[in-house]
Amino acid sequence: MNIAVKIETDPEREAAYAMPLSQINPARADRFQADTIWPYFERLRREDPVHFTPESEYGPYWSITRWDDIMAVDTDHEAYSSAEGIALPNLEALAERDKILGERRRGGSGFISMDPPDHGPRRKAVSPTLAPGNLAKMAPLVRERAGQILDSLPIGVEFDWVDLVSKELTAMTLATLFDFPFEQRRKLPWWSDMFMNLPGHGPVESWQQKGEAIFECFNAFQELWNQRVNAEPGFDLISMLAHNDATRNMQVDEYQGTVVLLIVGGNDTTRNTISGSIYALNKNPNQYDKLRANPDLVLPMVSETIRWQTPLAHMRRVATRDIEIGGKTIHKGDNVVMWYISGNRDESAIENPDAFIIDRERPRQHLSFGFGIHRCVGNRVAEMQLTIIWEEILKRFPVIKLVGEPVRTYSGFVHGYESMPVVIPARA
Repeated sequence: MNIAVKIETDPEREAAYAMPLSQINPARADRFQADTIWPYFERLRREDPVHFTPESEYGPYWSITRWDDIMAVDTDHEAYSSAEGIALPNLEALAERDKILGERRRGGSGFISMDPPDHGPRRKAVSPTLAPGNLAKMAPLVRERAGQILDSLPIGVEFDWVDLVSKELTAMTLATLFDFPFEQRRKLPWWSDMFMNLPGHGPVESWQQKGEAIFECFNAFQELWNQRVNAEPGFDLISMLAHNDATRNMQVDEYQGTVVLLIVGGNDTTRNTISGSIYALNKNPNQYDKLRANPDLVLPMVSETIRWQTPLAHMRRVATRDIEIGGKTIHKGDNVVMWYISGNRDESAIENPDAFIIDRERPRQHLSFGFGIHRCVGNRVAEMQLTIIWEEILKRFPVIKLVGEPVRTYSGFVHGYESMPVVIPARA
């Protein structure tokens, strides 16, 4: 008796393994948007974990794709500098931006794009606002606002989870951290999108619109600075910068760069993990069942989502000298990209890494917040928001159903979602 066996094929996987290694450009934004990146990183981890891409829209760059190598780069700020920026720059986009915006202010570097000795004192200036003690004081307000968001959601009607929940909670918390006018809070995630997207993607329609949004943001935050620097010290991020000896006299472009860092950093991790958790739990219903049966799993579920989702796919460094890693020689001045999104799926570091498992033995074992001096300063804020929103969700809704595939972000840096259609069938 002949039994026909249907063999499923994955065209993207076949393409990833058929392509000459030298032609693999893992930073292609279209693959991130299509969610077809995974076989390319799998192949690089197996066959060429320190990989050189000689030509791309970002110029030549090295890709570091395994856990141990990423840790080696991330914790060696002497050999791998952050001073030239933390993301791969799209060269054509930079040229177009400069042509449109000319010599007008575009913002300098925040402390994440600094090396010692400048980095430490500037990072320390904002740390008290983000410290556990202050977050504990904020938590009841975040919980109250999370409840208001969830109680306003429609029942039995399709809506966009990214817009009504992920962006809204992030906007509320950022407005609190900045002491930003609360009625204008949605400008904060909008500005983040305007900074991070190219024209034709997200809300960005043109370079002109992008430039106008950037200047609007900088002008608003300059006004906040002017108010806070002449007032009694507060506990918000702008007051901390305005009254700290290390930052009160910083140049305007450095302040602008710090504003961009705090807005984008405070927006993307939390917003995309909130959305990613809905996606992951719907794609893994046994894990959703496990969570509903045991709400104490919220915190490890949050950590697992941060790993599995990896809201920022990479961080860039520039080699300060010739250095060998993984048997390859990286030359002084070369771009070196740590692919956190690949390291978080490294089989040599994490058991069954492609699976979403909310009760892992070590749920916080992930690279998503980075390591070394640049480890995410707001990681506890993100975890607080995510934990609170899920504690409140479980009190209210038996299930939140994904009813279509999300629209993903067109970016090799921000790994997230533009929209996500869901339905809440009923309240608890």
